[in-house]
Amino acid sequence: QLQLVESGGGLVQPGGSLRLSCAASGFSLDYYAIGWFRQAPGKEREGVLCISSSGDSTNYADSVKGRFTISRDYAKNTVYLQMNSLKPEDTAVYYCGAHAHYYCSSSRGVEVWGQGTLVTVSS
Repeated sequence: QLQLVESGGGLVQPGGSLRLSCAASGFSLDYYAIGWFRQAPGKEREGVLCISSSGDSTNYADSVKGRFTISRDYAKNTVYLQMNSLKPEDTAVYYCGAHAHYYCSSSRGVEVWGQGTLVTVSS
């Protein structure tokens, strides 16, 4: 079965960094665009960054520009979200999702979701 597992979340101080991982099992990520999404308490899920099957990135949220970077390791079948200069407003559950296409689209195009990993930025 197709499955994605996020890891790397935790508690971090403002200005700190975290790297989230999205590992796939049951299928190869080579053929999928992978997006990172987040949902804060009381808010709707929003897109953060996405990376196409060929490695091109797409920004979904202006609030993370210059601070977050998405990358993928084809050999490890894993996609990463490097988060730097974290702010309290970045606190959310972060999800990765595999799009039903080689290119990035909205969350409606996601066919496989991970369980989410919680990122808490203290203040």
